[in-house]
Parts: sequence; structure tokens; C-alpha cells
Amino acid sequence: MYNRLIISVTICFFSFSCFGQQIFVSTSGNDNNNGSESKPVATFQKAQQLARTYPGDKSVEVIFGDGIYYLARPVILDQKDSRSENATIVYRAANEGKAILSGGSKLNLKWISAVNGIFTATIPGNIEIDQLYINGKRQRMARYPNAVEGKNVYDTWDLDHEAKSDSTKDVLSTEHLKNWKNPSGGFLHAMHEYLWGDMHWIIKGRNPDGTLITEGGWQNNRPSKMHPLYRMVENIFEELDAEGEWFYDRSKQLLYYKPQTDTDLSNATIEVVRLKNLIEIKGTEAVPVSNISLKGFTFKHVARTFMLNKEPLLRSDWTVYRGGALFITGAKNIAIEDCEFDQVGGNAVFVNNVNRNINITGCYIHEAGANGIAFVGSPEAVRSPLFRYGPQDYSKLDKAVGPKSHNYPSDCFVDNCLITATGRDEKQTAGIQISMSAFIRISNCSVYDVPRAGINISEGTFGGHTIEESDIFNTVLETGDHGSFNSWGRDRYWTPDVKKTSDVVLKDPGLPSLDMIGPNIIRHNRWRCDHGWDIDLDDGSSNYQIYDNLLLNGGLKLREGYNRQVTNNIIINNGLHPHVWYQNSGDVFTGNIVFKEYQPAIMDQVIGADGKWGQTIDRNYFITSAASMKKFLANGCDSNSIQIDLQFINAVAGDFRLKDESEAIKKGFANFPMNDFGVKKASLKAIAKTPVIPALKLPVSSNEMVLTEPSKYMWMGVLLGEPKGDALSAFGVKFDAGGVALLNVGSTSLAYKNGFRNGDLLGKINDQVIKSINDLKTYTNGGHTGPFIVIVTRNQSPVSIQVEQLTPVK
Repeated sequence: MYNRLIISVTICFFSFSCFGQQIFVSTSGNDNNNGSESKPVATFQKAQQLARTYPGDKSVEVIFGDGIYYLARPVILDQKDSRSENATIVYRAANEGKAILSGGSKLNLKWISAVNGIFTATIPGNIEIDQLYINGKRQRMARYPNAVEGKNVYDTWDLDHEAKSDSTKDVLSTEHLKNWKNPSGGFLHAMHEYLWGDMHWIIKGRNPDGTLITEGGWQNNRPSKMHPLYRMVENIFEELDAEGEWFYDRSKQLLYYKPQTDTDLSNATIEVVRLKNLIEIKGTEAVPVSNISLKGFTFKHVARTFMLNKEPLLRSDWTVYRGGALFITGAKNIAIEDCEFDQVGGNAVFVNNVNRNINITGCYIHEAGANGIAFVGSPEAVRSPLFRYGPQDYSKLDKAVGPKSHNYPSDCFVDNCLITATGRDEKQTAGIQISMSAFIRISNCSVYDVPRAGINISEGTFGGHTIEESDIFNTVLETGDHGSFNSWGRDRYWTPDVKKTSDVVLKDPGLPSLDMIGPNIIRHNRWRCDHGWDIDLDDGSSNYQIYDNLLLNGGLKLREGYNRQVTNNIIINNGLHPHVWYQNSGDVFTGNIVFKEYQPAIMDQVIGADGKWGQTIDRNYFITSAASMKKFLANGCDSNSIQIDLQFINAVAGDFRLKDESEAIKKGFANFPMNDFGVKKASLKAIAKTPVIPALKLPVSSNEMVLTEPSKYMWMGVLLGEPKGDALSAFGVKFDAGGVALLNVGSTSLAYKNGFRNGDLLGKINDQVIKSINDLKTYTNGGHTGPFIVIVTRNQSPVSIQVEQLTPVK
């Protein structure tokens, strides 16, 4: 449908005559052989040595026969493996998916039956075991709580933002701690208190009081306390109580395993995992590794990396580990085609720092421990970089446009990939993650069943990305306050103080464009998120063009940012969520089909004296009541929008094109295809899921967002509101946190004089939690004496205010 960027890599796959030499590899080969078809070599490294003997201007094809190739160490492809501009080296499986590159070892063990269905075996040599595979399937370390079929958060709980702590499942309760004879070497995993991600610790021992000595927790760049419920432990012997669990006592070299009832250990294939990376392509900007293709391999048996995930990304809550089953740095013209990444423990593919024209096509990535595909540049390429969520010092701001160096991925392509069930061990991950990169193109991909966003763009450095013709759904399964697409734009221009940012940009309008060298385009995709927004542009995300998208459930959120153009989208059973817009933001929302009235949050804070939202919010097509359509006329919205009837061609089957007689079609809405979202490769399309098509909900009315209509209650001279559900995201608190919003805090009000500001969310007075206006009313009428310490959330951070006297709520 759209003109695609075709990135040329000079590779001939279909005619052996284009290769100067062929080298054959077989699991039954011998490295003393010459690599011919009749005398194949046995290892990747030997084939690599033979390929290096041919001149760089000659194409070489290395063909791997069926079987598992256990790697003793990672394969390093460097400048000695490069080919010149008109040549290439192709490492490929003779039969797609049948040549398996393994970072593990196959063990021949003698099992002895112990107690309670547990078997033991002695492991030869003093090896570390990160994962255990039985007959090709990854097993679980001994853990508590045990996994439950069909659950999502740590495979134990349903994602329920109203969940309360259950002491019977508290992994740190005295009851459980006292039962562990020696917990050293165990792992403690916990979700972030606000469900923004996860954190991990290794258990080093016990304190005298019986509590655990731990090391870790660095996996979140906006750290918090552990979530009170969503946490679990692994690698504790006493928790070996469920089928499919195992424990390795390294000091005794004993493996303990409780097999499934239908597993015959005497005939089972036993494999353990050792390596963290399988193939590393390593060059430099000055001398890149070039013109190499990897085709048709299965990557398997890769160690988990959650304890190595330490490096903070720019002003986000993310940290990252630069590594993966396939790790690429300092390369150009690299093709990764038709490969499978099967249950790898960390990132499947990591494109690191300076890289150009890295093409990943036709790949199947499933059950990875961390990200599916990650493009991450160097912060050294960023001007005025900041690493923690916090203020910018505008007096020291580098105002040169664009990156400072070339040390970042650019002009890379992900096409026709199926990415599912990533983030098995690390929850603050994405099917595709982009940070400090430019001109990354994602086409024809299906991404689903992931703990956080399907596709995540960390910040506006350096933009120019395109996401098209993809199918992204069943996301945000273990986290909160995200979307199937998620981004933030905490670039040079941005600071958490919304009004300050707005005022600075009013004086210097070019600031939001300093880091982005091209707009981000999201076009012709299908999105569905049932635990957040279908598309979530958060915290300063700017310079986006969003058009021809089908949004099936969660709607579109635009938090503060600049120059977002949203046109010709269909938003089923939902609408626009404008959160905290800047004055003169330049935002455009026009020509869209929406089912709900807009659902704003804190929109009166800085949008200007006239109350106008953005540049143009108009000429939309509402499938709702006329009153809902015209609800925000005072904010400059929808004076020319119209109400239309439901005239979809076949909504039940997911065809939301409008019939020719629809008034929207007559007014200019352009239908777009509904049958070509997601992966197109036949073998992947045959196994790919598709999203549930929702039943249409009419009439649709927003009554859960109390902030759209402030309550009649006043306190200290200001109106009060109760944000609910998604509106709490604007304040940066948990979905079940509650609180009382202070609205329209004028400079002459008693609230302002006591230190409160417009948009504050009041959550606590002294030791009393305030979740509702009624809570505040009860407290202020309760005869308490001061002074009072009032905790509010301001700019997504807690602020403590001392007040001598509290007036009653009226």
C-alpha cells in the first residue's frame, strides 16, 4: 500500500552460481575436512576460518546441514569476515529452521529416584546451569509461588490493579523464610510498585533476624519499593514441589528434577544452558563489518541476563543489557533472514550503537527472556543527555540540531516478523524496542502476548521511524500505564514541570525539534490493548504522524508534546485521551472516526487563557450522541465535526471500512484495507494469532473520568475532582491509588498560598490515606489539630507540604 524503503544488500540466495565458493557444515562432519559437500566440517568456527581464506571481493556461501550445533563459545564475526560492496558471505541452513545454533550442552545423565517424585543426577564438571531443557522444552527453576496455567503476572496472578496483598502468597513472609535451609543463590523477582516494570535480586544469605541479604534491584531507572503482591522467588531447594521444576546444587554437583508424569527420563534429551550470546557481529564505525547474511537458523539455549540489566536509558524508567542471542555492533549491510529465536534467555536480537542497513526479515521470535529486537544507540551521540527522570538545566543546553556523532543504529528494517511471548524473565521490555536510533522501519509484523508494549520508542533521539502494516495486540499483560504502542519524548526540551516546559518552548519554539531528524510515522496498523491504550504517546512525545490505523479497544492517548498529526484513524469503542497539553502544542486531531467523547486529564494547566487545545481538533466523525460530540466546544474542538451512523461493511468480521453511502466517506474519510495487517510470510501467517474483534458498544458515553466534569465540592478556594482509571496515569500514580485532584488553583486562593498548585493530586494527610473527596471531607471535618503534612503528587513525583490549618470541604 505504501512506498517502502528498500535497503539494498547485494546477496544472491537463489542461484549457487553467484557464489565464488561453497562450504558445507554437518553435525557428522570433521574439522579436519576441506568443507566440500562430501567432506563437510563440523563447526561454525572452522567454516568461518575456511571462508576467510577467500578474497573479500568473492561471494561465499556456508551451508549447514540439519542438526544441533553446540557452540563452545560465541561466534565472533569481525572485519576479517567482511565482503566488499559487490560480494557477500551467506551462512545459511540447508533447510530453514533445521540447523540449530545452541548455547547449551547435551548431558547424558544417570537419574536416581528420590522422594516426592523427585529425581537426582550428578552433573560432570563444575558448570553453571542457568536453564534446563527436557526434550527441547525449557523447564522452570524451583519457585514460589508456583506457576498457574493461564495466569500472566509471573505466571501466577491475573493482572488486577485492584488486587490486595495475599499473605498466603507473600514470598518474604516469616513462614516461608524460616523453611529455607540455605537460600543463597536464589533469585528474588518483583514488579515495580506502580507496575512500570520489574526488579531482580540475587540472594546472598541471611541477616541475624532471618531476613534475606540481597544484591540487585538496579533494573529500573525509576526505582520503587517492591510491589506488595507481584513477587516470587526462584532457585530455592525447598520450593521444588511442582512437576517440571528443577534445582541445581552446584556445591554437590547434584541436579534435582521433578518430571512431568509422562516424561521418561531414561530416554529424555537433557540440555543445559551456558552462553549469553551465540553470534556477535563486531566492528567499528571506521571499519564496519559488512555484507554478511545469516539465513534460516534456529537460535536456542541462551542464558538469562536479568542480573546484567543495569545501564539506564535516557530519562526513562528503562535499563538495558547490551547483549543478545545475536549481538550486532559496528556493522552495515547485514541480513538476518528466516531465522527462529526459540526461548532465548535474554534479548533475541540486539543492534548496538553504530550500525547501518541491518535488515531483519521473516524471523520468528518467541518466548525470549527480554526484548525481541532492540535497537539502542550510544548516549555519547546525544547532546545534553540526562539519565534520570528529572529537570533539565536550560542554561547549559546544547542547542545544535541532531546527534553529536554517528554512534547509533540508522536505516534499519524489520519486516515480516512474528514476535510473541517475549519478556518471559524481564518485564520492562518490548517486542521491538527503539532508543537513540534513527530511521528504523517496521513493516508487516505481528507482535502479541507481551508483558509491556508491543513496540516501544524510548525518546525522540533521533526519530524518523516508521511503523506500518503491523498487528499489535494482547499487550501490557504484566505491567500498567502503557499501551500496545508506547513512547515518551523526554528529549532535550523536556522537563517534568509541564508549565516550565511550556513557557520555555513559547520563547524558543525550535526546542522540541532539536533531537528529532525526522518525524515518527505510525500508519496502517491494527492495535488492541486491554490494559491500557492502543497507542500511548507519553511524557513529551513529539513530532508524530499517525494515520490510517485501526484501534480496537484502548483508544489513543496524547500526553504533553508537540506537533502530533492524527488523521483518518478509526477508534472503536473509545476515543482521544488528551493529557496535560502544552500551550501552542501544534497538535492536530482531524478526520478520525471516534466512538467516545474525549477523555481529558489536567488539560486546564497550561493550555492558555483561551482554553484552546492544540492547533486543530475538528472535522471528526462521531458515533455517539450530539451532546458528547460538542462537549468540548469551549476548548476549540469539533465545531465542524459531524455525527454519523454505523455503516461499516462487516464489523463482526473486523472489516471496519465504511460503506460508500456513509456521510464520512462523502466528507473525505478514506477507507484503508482491513485484510493485510501483520505478518505476510506464509509459514508465519499460518501460526500467527489475530486480535479479538470487539462487539460495538453503543451508545458510548464516558462517565468514569470525573475530571472532565469537576465536582461541586470546594476546598481552600479551589474545585476538587476524583480522577479514575486511566486518568490517574496523568498524575503518575498507580491505577488503584485514588486521590483528590486540585483544579483551577488560582494565585489568590488559600490553597495556592499554602503551597498547593494546579493539578496537584492529594493522597495523604499525616498518616491518613486520602482516596476520595469523601475521605478528605471526613478528615477535614474531624477536628484534627495541626500542623499537617500533606503529600501530593506533582509532575509525577511526591511533594510534601506543611499546612498549619485545614479548612473543611464544602
